[in-house]
Amino acid sequence: VQLQASGGGVVQAGGSLRLACTASASGKRFKVNSFAWYRQGPGKERELVATISGDSTTYVDSVKGRFTFSRDGAMNTVYLRMNSLKPEDTAVYYCEVPLAGFRYWGQGTQVTVSS
Repeated sequence: VQLQASGGGVVQAGGSLRLACTASASGKRFKVNSFAWYRQGPGKERELVATISGDSTTYVDSVKGRFTFSRDGAMNTVYLRMNSLKPEDTAVYYCEVPLAGFRYWGQGTQVTVSS
């Protein structure tokens, strides 16, 4: 299973970014029911940011109302829309898929929010 994350970048505080993560195996995209986004800021532990399972989503309190988790109809790509970004959102963001007892991770995408 490979997870390809994209969409990071540098924005000013108050700006927006959209991250994407696509699941594939043997070069083919495949349907995944559950995804999660984690992030790890400088000098910090990795933390769970948001999850999606089917059509249900959860968010850590610090991003509620600002981040939105969505998915495409084929259920192999998910998006994390991040609005009203703050400097404390600066981190490497990782997508993760729990599958058959294993946890698969994307390569991470850097989000930097300048004040």
